[in-house]
Amino acid sequence: MRLILCVVSLIVIGSLHAEPLAPTPRGEQMIRDYMRIQAKQISDACLKDVRTKDDWEKQRPILRQQFFEMMGLSPLPAKTPLKPVIVETIEMPKYTIEKLHFQSIPGLYVTGNLYVPNPAPKNAPTILYMCGHADVKKDGIFFGNKIHYQHHPAWYAENGYVCLIIDTLQLGEIRGLHHGTHNLGMWWWQTLGYTPAGIELWNAIRALDYLETRPEVDRKRIGATGRSGGGATSWWIAAADDRIACAVPVAGIADLYAQICDGGIPKYKDGVITGHCDCMFFINTYRWDFATVAALIAPRPLLLGNTDQDEIFPVPGYRRLADQVRPIYHLYGADEKFALLEGEGPHKDTPLLQRGSFRWMNRWLKNDNAEVDLSTFKPLPPERLKVTQRIPGDSINATLHEVFRKPAKLELPTADVVKWWDERKPELMKSLRDQVFRGWAKESPIESKMVADVKFEGTRLRAYDFVSEQGIELRLWLKTAVNTEKPSLVVLNVLDEAGYAEWAKELGAEFAEVLQLPKPIERDAERFKQEQRVMEKQKWAFAAITPRGVGPTRWAEPESKIDVQIRRRFALIGQTLDGQRVWDVRRALAAMRVIPELKEVPMWVQAKNEMAGIALYASLFEPDIARLDLWSPSVSHQTGPTFLHVRTYLDMPQAMALAFPKPIRLYVENEADAKKWDWPNQVQKAYGQEYLKVRVIPK
Repeated sequence: MRLILCVVSLIVIGSLHAEPLAPTPRGEQMIRDYMRIQAKQISDACLKDVRTKDDWEKQRPILRQQFFEMMGLSPLPAKTPLKPVIVETIEMPKYTIEKLHFQSIPGLYVTGNLYVPNPAPKNAPTILYMCGHADVKKDGIFFGNKIHYQHHPAWYAENGYVCLIIDTLQLGEIRGLHHGTHNLGMWWWQTLGYTPAGIELWNAIRALDYLETRPEVDRKRIGATGRSGGGATSWWIAAADDRIACAVPVAGIADLYAQICDGGIPKYKDGVITGHCDCMFFINTYRWDFATVAALIAPRPLLLGNTDQDEIFPVPGYRRLADQVRPIYHLYGADEKFALLEGEGPHKDTPLLQRGSFRWMNRWLKNDNAEVDLSTFKPLPPERLKVTQRIPGDSINATLHEVFRKPAKLELPTADVVKWWDERKPELMKSLRDQVFRGWAKESPIESKMVADVKFEGTRLRAYDFVSEQGIELRLWLKTAVNTEKPSLVVLNVLDEAGYAEWAKELGAEFAEVLQLPKPIERDAERFKQEQRVMEKQKWAFAAITPRGVGPTRWAEPESKIDVQIRRRFALIGQTLDGQRVWDVRRALAAMRVIPELKEVPMWVQAKNEMAGIALYASLFEPDIARLDLWSPSVSHQTGPTFLHVRTYLDMPQAMALAFPKPIRLYVENEADAKKWDWPNQVQKAYGQEYLKVRVIPK
């Protein structure tokens, strides 16, 4: 066995210093096609089984619960005391402005301005206004985006409404983050199901709670509106909370196809998601198109406002969405309560949109159909409307993303570990299937086609093409000695970019076409001969797979802007790139099983770094893998691989234990890393077995 360990390790931990290769046109086209296929699947399924009002009424509670889950708000946080503070009241001729803040959860401060008509009314129609992304700062001081949008609450107050305008987390006076996956590399947000869209929704829910405490507010006549990012939050709050009687989201939504496939203009030819931060999206576990959000508002009055040259909320995207929503309103006989207001102009707060929004609110909250007047408005300077002079000492706004969603903590019991783990394993596997990898395709028989068979100096390399799922065609390589008819063992190597480059360099120019290399590469002759001798003596076969986006199907330089935005798209189709790479490994194993000479041959899987985690998870769903060899996997999904919601159920040490009783050889760089895997070590000790062997191999 010692010989086996040494030989197998040569493939993965050898240091050939090969450079990763450039993106390929095939990879670029493949990911475009894949996103189109996925968007069409989701769009075609959107609301398709709603034929009657009863159909919808049965589905609606289920969908709302799914909505809260995808917003990272299930279970809902406790409604703790708001602790509202009115810092100052500004007297204006027709209204007063109360500068206030409240805490939506302890330490999460929401700053806002409450506009109240003069004289103070009772049971007045009320507007909750949510701001878009409009940074207002001066001399390094943040004033919040409510400054930019102050003309809206002022108009409402002058026309008899109470209006509360609240800052967002990203651009408020007390700042947090919206850009975790957009440009900060915080993919671990997805592992906890965290999205700032959920925070904005929660802050809006708590804003309604505050408004209900005010005697000036009519609880039955509360409208929600906002534009851009605030338009998105208007959708969220109206869909989630029936206290919203009327909604006017402006420039805040488009359908899935526009987001991830085609924005309708050259700048966003692959979707407008690039122009949006994370607050615009839920984690799409249940694979919704965005029309489902709008449908949850029915039959309450809903006006969708947009301009026809808006680059990030394109015309086709909101028109298609509107067409999907109208039938739901029709089921209620409420056709007049849904409308699309479309005007000329770019992504801008135009007078037409303002008039249309004001008229819609007047119609449904005041029974007033008269034309509205946009009176001249003189804005107050930022200093007048700023709520806080300093950040409160107990504020968690800046670090909210680190504490809002808690990872699961699976602590081993002091006794009966075996019984406890035997009970937990099926529960965890169910969670992985139903939530973490819910976006996988349905399993089906696989077909693989041998497309190349090249022999050189005693080594034979075959290539098999197979379809992992619709739109994703990958290549599996199988390397044997020329005279080996049936291998005694086959080892599948799951390769990242560096691993693929090493595999290519080991084989050399004679195999460049089979490996789909853009140009020949010089062979490492010593490695080639060493591997060839092992294959002849041991009758082993070595296979290799590069999951999607790696090697021949790479679509961008890793961690480049293009790569980041492609990775973000996966969450909008209920997946992650790493999660689908697990699927690719599973399908590669299935493709190997249909090769006649590999039937009943033991299969090992080995991988390095992040691919080690992907190989580990593939093994959980493939019982006939005989052994795993893993080099330097991350000890936590905090650093990868990234799977949706995974840390709300388990982390890498528990995944390692789930793979038992498969034999696992784990190679780490030092003793400190070895100690990080104590959790599965304790599990195997309870079973009286040694499934996991950890070896320290310094870099």
